[in-house]
Amino acid sequence: MPRGRNKLELARKRTRNVSRPSSSFVDQLRAAGLRARLVANQPTSIRSYRHIRATLAEEQEFADMELGFGSRFLRWLIALLLLPVCLITTHTLVSLFSHEALHQSFWRSEEFLFFAIGATLMIAVLCLGVMRRVFLYLYVLGHEFTHACFVFLYKGSVLDMKVSTQGGYIATNKSNILISLSPYIIPIWCAPGIACFGFLSWTITLPWYADALLYCWIGLSWSFHLWWTVWMIPRDQPDLKENDTFFSLVFIYLSNILVLLVMLCLASRSLTFGTFFAAWWVHAEQFIRYCMSWISRW
Repeated sequence: MPRGRNKLELARKRTRNVSRPSSSFVDQLRAAGLRARLVANQPTSIRSYRHIRATLAEEQEFADMELGFGSRFLRWLIALLLLPVCLITTHTLVSLFSHEALHQSFWRSEEFLFFAIGATLMIAVLCLGVMRRVFLYLYVLGHEFTHACFVFLYKGSVLDMKVSTQGGYIATNKSNILISLSPYIIPIWCAPGIACFGFLSWTITLPWYADALLYCWIGLSWSFHLWWTVWMIPRDQPDLKENDTFFSLVFIYLSNILVLLVMLCLASRSLTFGTFFAAWWVHAEQFIRYCMSWISRW
């Protein structure tokens, strides 16, 4: 059976001359519960955007899907097993980045400098609320476009797509973990800058500041992705519920840490993936020894 989600649309205003249909006591209780849910999930600073939910749909008419007990239990078990991996990976990334910054002067490198400039500019603009609706529309567009890209990657079909500042969805005949959660992991707006840089560097001789502009664009787009992802996740996203919210959050966190690791390894002249894996293995052994010693005390 194909699965899917309710479309997000603004409720139409009723005119005073049209009589409203009578509702039962159960319907009134459901409406009250829905209003309470909307109030609980509304942003504190942007109340007009409380209905924004960039969703993944599978049919043009459909209902919310609930995971069974077995599927939910399996995802909880996998998420609990991934928590130590998240802890070890984060500790390794922070320690290696600190070593690079202090001993290898990575913070003074051209890559880090212009990346930090781009990220700082984007965060400052978002904090000031400049062109907030435009940025929100771009985020929803990128969110749904990432869904669509992964649908095509898995040889699915996109039946419909909607993007607006009031929400968005795609209608597709295929769904899995990566299709559902990819927009929270992939900074999709990095791709146009990297593609343009690659095409121009292949066709013409780029000026000396082209690399700096590329690093600045990556900082801009990555901070844009991170800001709106963190802003969007607490707002009752169906994408997260499809694979259990707890599992989805753990998966998103670990994936974003790995994306940050890839960016750091590509930007650093001394840090490689082999170096990171060796350091990760050492920290994993230390973590296991610590857990065994803690268990032995009991």
